[in-house]
Amino acid sequence: MQKKAGPWFYLFLTVFVLVVMFPFLWMAISSVKPLTELFGDKAFTPYTQNPTFDSYLSVFQDYPFLRYMWNSFVVASITTVYTVFVASFAAYAIARLNFRGKTIILGLVLSVTMFPQIATIAPIYIVLKNIGLTNSYLGLIIPYTTFTLPLSIWLLVTFFRKIPFDLEEAAKIDGATMMQTYWKVILPLALPGLFTTAILVFIAAWNEFLFSLTINTDDKYKTVPTGIAMFQGQYTIPWGEIAAATVVVTIPLVVMVLLFQRRIVSGLTSGSVKE
Repeated sequence: MQKKAGPWFYLFLTVFVLVVMFPFLWMAISSVKPLTELFGDKAFTPYTQNPTFDSYLSVFQDYPFLRYMWNSFVVASITTVYTVFVASFAAYAIARLNFRGKTIILGLVLSVTMFPQIATIAPIYIVLKNIGLTNSYLGLIIPYTTFTLPLSIWLLVTFFRKIPFDLEEAAKIDGATMMQTYWKVILPLALPGLFTTAILVFIAAWNEFLFSLTINTDDKYKTVPTGIAMFQGQYTIPWGEIAAATVVVTIPLVVMVLLFQRRIVSGLTSGSVKE
């Protein structure tokens, strides 16, 4: 018999949600404040009596913000498709096939994730500069895979291991090849995990800042995080425009997570209950 949650649980949950959402709510309030209320005595007031959307208009009129969003969308989408496609094959091989060195390979994949970006940015930039890939989409997609691919492989290995091996054996008895078994039996069962991994990869690529700041210096190829960082002028920082741009950038991710929350939860909890 399950116990009902007490009032203290809901109180804790409410406080927790408010704490987590506070930065976004504060940015949303700041984005509609007039410039005079962003500084001085009213800077810390959690409301405004004179809301205005001038900051939102300024973001799209005074800056190439739509271009920044398009660049982020292209880079994040291609990175997600490529990373999940490659990681699915690698994870399937590690999780389902028997060969020497699986543990070593998985350890190497994990070790790659331990390197901080700042330690790899210099050699990556030099290589991309020498082959002419700076200020391009491909110049970001390639380094983005250095931190999204290991994460994807680790996540997908867990999902593939939870799929019963009996299904694979039954497919082999019916005459299916390894690739047919993968495409028609294993992959459909791993879709929740693939979808969850794709969401996490897309968010990581969408929010990445350091590589984008270093590799793409041309406004034509800047992504959203770099574009927002470049809003500041020589003598002033347009906090209203920065807040508005932050809200605009966050909304697509929030909508995407809300629309696909069931798939994400099913993917994260896949295999957590043993039958």
